Amino acid sequence: MDENINLTILNEIGKATRMGLSSITFVSDKVEDEKMKEDLSTQYADYGKVLDKVNTQFEKYGEIPDEEPMMDKMMTWTGVQMNTLTDKSNSHIAELMIQGNLMGIIESQKLLNHSPEMEKEVKDILNDFINLQNNHIDKLKQYL
Repeated sequence: MDENINLTILNEIGKATRMGLSSITFVSDKVEDEKMKEDLSTQYADYGKVLDKVNTQFEKYGEIPDEEPMMDKMMTWTGVQMNTLTDKSNSHIAELMIQGNLMGIIESQKLLNHSPEMEKEVKDILNDFINLQNNHIDKLKQYL
């Protein structure tokens, strides 16, 4: 088994979860609706659980995950600020979050489809991550 493919996939899942965490952190300040804040808080916790699984797998390989580049964080923050400058409605914020989840699903599904040799544990995390993002989208639809 090529452990490099597993590390690559784990790094991609890690980047995507950190992007989700950052997005929720940046957008939460804009949300006034308490129910939506609670839902985003739950999603934040969900991403944290996935990141814990990813980090556990890295430990198994004796490796350290790649750090999220500062530029990515800055771009996420800037994107949230620009996209919510004139519209901070629940509908608009939900749309932004849904788009982020869809991008994560697309990238995750590509990894799944093009890496059949990945280990079962990594594949399980990837499938869980896809399901998690689908669940987030379903939850966010009520705010559109």
